[in-house]
Amino acid sequence: MSDGNVRTALVTGITGQDGSYLAELLLARGYRVVGTTRATGTADTWRIRHLLSRVELLALDLRDGAAVRGVVARIAPHEVYHLAAASRVDRSWERPMESLEANAGSTVHLMDAVRHEAPRARMVIASSCEIFGRPEQAPQSECTPIRPASPYGVSKAAAYWLAANYRDSHGLHVASAILYNHESPRRGEAFVTRKISMGVARIACGQATTLTLGNLDGRRDWGFAGDYMDALWRMQQLEAPCDLVVGSGVAHSVRDFCERAFAVAGLDYRAHVASDDGLLRPVDATTLVADASLARERLEWGPTVDFGGLVEMMVFADLERVRSGAGV
Repeated sequence: MSDGNVRTALVTGITGQDGSYLAELLLARGYRVVGTTRATGTADTWRIRHLLSRVELLALDLRDGAAVRGVVARIAPHEVYHLAAASRVDRSWERPMESLEANAGSTVHLMDAVRHEAPRARMVIASSCEIFGRPEQAPQSECTPIRPASPYGVSKAAAYWLAANYRDSHGLHVASAILYNHESPRRGEAFVTRKISMGVARIACGQATTLTLGNLDGRRDWGFAGDYMDALWRMQQLEAPCDLVVGSGVAHSVRDFCERAFAVAGLDYRAHVASDDGLLRPVDATTLVADASLARERLEWGPTVDFGGLVEMMVFADLERVRSGAGV
């Protein structure tokens, strides 16, 4: 049980990109921050290494409903941020059940735990624009039909509807943040933006000559992860829970990202980037771009880092990593 004057936040997936930025934000606002990691005993904590003395880490298998309920009862959180997920869209075709269990199943266990053990807590779930799949219109808003085009999208759509059900049926203060692609120097290298920024750094430092990617014409709405975690915190401060689309409202292609990233290092992407059809997804989304006007209105929120700033931030960070011989 926490000090009554200090708000406690429970953050699942705290060691991930989003969790690290959210933890920084919450600590700056005076919260007690408790984060969960996978129950393996070997949590990858490099993203929160600078925060380890200030946060409480718990190993928790979110597939274990009884264990989740026990943690919520013991922590007694005021706010719950559900960020843990199987986040690889490409891998979801190979492991669809893993995506469903990790994304929808964990959401049910966490909501059940909050409902019974901390019914006054507020909860926000990190959803995804992938729930829209191949939308017929752009940009997309909270009114866009949910038609997922991947097992990952299906799992996130299931979690979205489950949250709406618990809100309507049980009065749970829970909302879904429909997040568009958000990146940073803390993004995993399996994701295309970080693959590009690290590829640029290795080529610029003479460690490689070519970067191989899939669909260069795919378009996404990319923003800075730290900005999007600020939106999640603001959602928790609303008196009535509200599902909101969170994005920059501007779409760029993978080719655009490559061109800007290589230019940061003084290189021409056309001399180094190759496309491999083997890296294409079975079904790829059409243009995903956010209409975040409702979030801007209700949260008084907007991105602080634009596309160019994001690309530069990532490339400069990876250039420093490669030059210093650091890992991730």
